[in-house]
Amino acid sequence: MKAGIEHIDFHGLPALSLSTRAGARAVVSLFGGQVLSWTPPGGGERIYLSPTAVLDGHTPIRGGIPVCFPQFAAQGALPRHGFARNAIWQVETERSDDDFALVTLGLRDDVASRALWPHAFHVELGILVEDSRLDIEIEIENTGDAAFEFTAALHTYLAVREVEESRLEGLHGHMFHDMNADGQVMRESGDVVLVEGEVDRIYRDVKRPLLLREYDRSLGINTEGFPDVVVWNPWEERSAALPDMPNDGFRRMLCVEAAAAVVPVTLPAGKIWLGRQTMVAL
Repeated sequence: MKAGIEHIDFHGLPALSLSTRAGARAVVSLFGGQVLSWTPPGGGERIYLSPTAVLDGHTPIRGGIPVCFPQFAAQGALPRHGFARNAIWQVETERSDDDFALVTLGLRDDVASRALWPHAFHVELGILVEDSRLDIEIEIENTGDAAFEFTAALHTYLAVREVEESRLEGLHGHMFHDMNADGQVMRESGDVVLVEGEVDRIYRDVKRPLLLREYDRSLGINTEGFPDVVVWNPWEERSAALPDMPNDGFRRMLCVEAAAAVVPVTLPAGKIWLGRQTMVAL
């Protein structure tokens, strides 16, 4: 397989295709700075993109890895999940060799962003494909003259063969906010997280790696900088109500998101915050 980085058209959206000689590949949309696909060498697709996602360059894309900034979910006055996932990102750097491909995308404040959120910033998103690993690093810089607060997430939609047969390990004993119970705080008592109905949880202060097991394959997930992990699946009724997801789409996905959602990050003027999510196909 040819290694490198190509500028492509993805169903009408400007995008980048990253590939390695071993056969790893990822597709990144400049609309939203959003990873839409990741296939490790010799393996199947690991990122879920809804087959009915709207790809018009204006509507948030259902699936992939949306970048939530400067607001997670509806936890503030901004549009849900902020404005970064609806913005056009700029390519800042491209580097590749036979064994890796790395792109850096950038997003800066402009007239439209300041009308919603009156702060100066520069967000840098690094996406690395290497062997069986996908690494996404987000760097948020306060380029203004006063501190600001934000919440953020890498809203990762993982592709699974059957969500009811999937097992998420590594969250035993962690406290979580159950968003299906008005944010009630609970403790995870199970050795694994099973999806047997709608799940919408924010796990707090997660420092150890997670492992998603399904049938004959697994996925290791590690985060740095992000204190929280969001686990989400809309299940049958809510999936059917989403116009950009098939009725049975919930069976093929599980969101395991790196997040700073419970406590907003305060970023002083001139300072930088860094978060990373790494996934390794096993």
